[in-house]
Formats: sequence, structure tokens, C-alpha cells
Amino acid sequence: MELKDKTVLVTGGGSGIGLGVAVALAREGCRVAITGRSGQRLLDAAAAFDGARPPLSRPCDVADRADVDRLFAWLAEGLGPLDILVNSAGINVRRRLMAELDPADWDRMMAVNVTGAFNCIHAALPGMRERKTGLIVNISSIAGKRAMKLGGVGYCASKFALTALGTTVGLEERANGIRVTNIYPGEVNTPILAQRPTPVPPEKLAQMLQPADIAACVLTIARLPPRVLVPELVITPLYQEYA
Repeated sequence: MELKDKTVLVTGGGSGIGLGVAVALAREGCRVAITGRSGQRLLDAAAAFDGARPPLSRPCDVADRADVDRLFAWLAEGLGPLDILVNSAGINVRRRLMAELDPADWDRMMAVNVTGAFNCIHAALPGMRERKTGLIVNISSIAGKRAMKLGGVGYCASKFALTALGTTVGLEERANGIRVTNIYPGEVNTPILAQRPTPVPPEKLAQMLQPADIAACVLTIARLPPRVLVPELVITPLYQEYA
């Protein structure tokens, strides 16, 4: 499918997977908007783009429903109807074992990783339903398919919830021409690794997936004709076992 002039919103678009996806789609000629909590990070990301159509940016806390409503009003006014939504905003914390997890950190992970995606999907669906077309891509994690101590109880629980959210919305909305894909990456070299309890050595970072690898998957899915649905996609670095 031709992607040129498609309107795209990428949450968590200031760094990591979100930025990688936004850059890849912008290079395809999409009209891309990125959002995240740090306005300066968004501006820096947009300024670093070397293509003909740099992403637009607007700060937003996706966990704040009123803030999301304002974001979508801005998007509709500036770029028009949304064709593709990529939910990439996600957080983790350093103290992540159940024995040490701060309940406030649990609340924030659920608010950003799950409710944030819900808020954006809820805001995007009316326009997609009206036009009988749309693609929603949720960046989950293999921690949303297989619980693991490395991810921590809060992160795993939030990613399992995101998996269920995306799967159920996909089942409900396919009759409206709306496709929903959950992507489950393994270890990816992104800034979220700074929250690991133990620092990751450079040689391990080099072996991990890179944001561009996930972006290539999103591009492949977005290019498929509307009759094709990819409900789930698991992608891991070669060294990481998944079974």
C-alpha cells in the first residue's frame, strides 16, 4: 500500500522505538506527528530529521485523557484524519521486584503503558470508523506474552494488559475496516534500559534489536493491502530465547 501522505501519530516518539518508527514513516512520505512528555526531546528529534518532511511534535502525557483529547484536536486541525496510530509510549522502573516495587510506580506504569494506549485508541477510533479504514500498532513486549523477572511485575502486568487491549479492539473493529497489530519485541537497545537494575554492557547493547529493526516491521505491516491483517508479530535478537 502506498504510504505517501498518510497521516501518522506516534506516541513515545521522542526516542527509542517510537522515534525509529516515526523517522521510517516520515521517510516514506507520511505526515508524521510525534508526542511524548518531554517537549525539548521532541523538538530535538524533529530537528535531527534529515528528510523532506520532518515530523511535527506536540508534548502530551498519554495517561492524561484530557491532554490526549487536546492532542487529537491539534492533530485533526494540523494534519487531518488519522490513518495510522503507533502506541509506543512505555516506561519501566529500576526497583521492579514485587518485594521492592513502590505502589506509585505500579500506578504510573499501568497509567502510561496501558491507559495511555487506551486513551489514544479511544480517541482515534471514531474517525477511523467513519472512514472505514485505519491501522493501529501497539508496541508491547515479549514480557506481554511470557512473564519474566527481568521485566518486573509491574511492566509485565502492564504489557499483558496492552496485549489484551490490542487483541480485543482488533476483534471488535475489523468489521469497520480497522486493523490492529500487537508487536512483541525482545530486548531492544533503547533509553528504557537505563532503568535496568544492572547496567547493560556495550557489547550486549550491540547484540540487541535496534529501533530501526522494529521500524522495519511497522513499515512492512503498514504497506500491506487493507485486506491483510497481522494480529501479532514477535521479534527477538538472535541470542534471546523465546518459546
